[in-house]
Amino acid sequence: MHQPRAALRTADRALHRVGVDGYLLLLLGTVLLATLLPARGAAATAVSGAVQVAVALLFFLYGARLSPQEALAGARHWRLHLLILACTFVLFPLLGEATRLLPESVLPAQLASGVLFLTLLPSTVQSSIAFTSMARGNVAAAICAATFSSLLGIVLTPLLAAWLLASETGVHVSGGQVLDIVLQLLVPFALGQLLRPWIGPWIRHHRTVTTVVDRGSILLIVYSAFSEGVRDGIWGRVTPGQILWLALICAALLAAVLTASGAAARRLGFDRADRVTIRFCGSKKSLATGLPLATILFPAAVVGITVLPLMLFHQIQLMVCTVLAQRWGRTAPPPPPTEGT
Repeated sequence: MHQPRAALRTADRALHRVGVDGYLLLLLGTVLLATLLPARGAAATAVSGAVQVAVALLFFLYGARLSPQEALAGARHWRLHLLILACTFVLFPLLGEATRLLPESVLPAQLASGVLFLTLLPSTVQSSIAFTSMARGNVAAAICAATFSSLLGIVLTPLLAAWLLASETGVHVSGGQVLDIVLQLLVPFALGQLLRPWIGPWIRHHRTVTTVVDRGSILLIVYSAFSEGVRDGIWGRVTPGQILWLALICAALLAAVLTASGAAARRLGFDRADRVTIRFCGSKKSLATGLPLATILFPAAVVGITVLPLMLFHQIQLMVCTVLAQRWGRTAPPPPPTEGT
């Protein structure tokens, strides 16, 4: 019974000694699996449903683990939220505009529009919070910041796209996206808060449960998102050279925002947990919000090529932030003892 666990721990230590992160290998394996065996038809529907269940369970566990005082403190952390929103809706779009200066031989017009479009999107919710938790950041603030970003993005992203991308006016965004956020994120969190007096101590004592849901939800998101891209055939519509340039541009965008947000957070005097939250929440872009918005803002014939930068950026941000979250989590100071409930 204990031999498989011991073998896994030994393998994980061996990978760390040679500088390879075991969870990153799982991510790469998930991408490869989605490329070779993308979910289709009923399987795709099942995977999408599994993602929704995993995310809802993740937020239920966060609600059960966080005290109301911690959650309220997260919502009141206005300086942190303003900095994250500035990274998401000011710094990112400015960097996106700067990529338009690149020659067409490096970044063709349609891909350039796609890069700018991805910089206008809100932050992710589930992966930002999962990475913050893995790195022992301020999870309460991350929940509030990522949710604020998603809600504002439903309005701000179409407005910014209509302005910067010269899209047609009169863009309408369905209120179903707001309802999805409420049902999938806020309702489970509130339910966890209500049940916290009964299950909170058990959740806090068994942190492995939350860790498994954290990492499992990210793997499901990667497989679901990459499967959709493979089904749409977007990888066959550009040359390998263009994909390489695009990957470098996406990596440069992520590195620039991670560096700038970290420097700003340190200069403004945020503590370690808040700096982790700012860097993760401020550097993410939401694939779940971007794909439906793209179908509204762009003609159907160019949607696939336009969302290619977003698909690539999404994979890069998950892989890079997995490495960072693992590293920062290992070097974080131990959490203070929790008070009895």
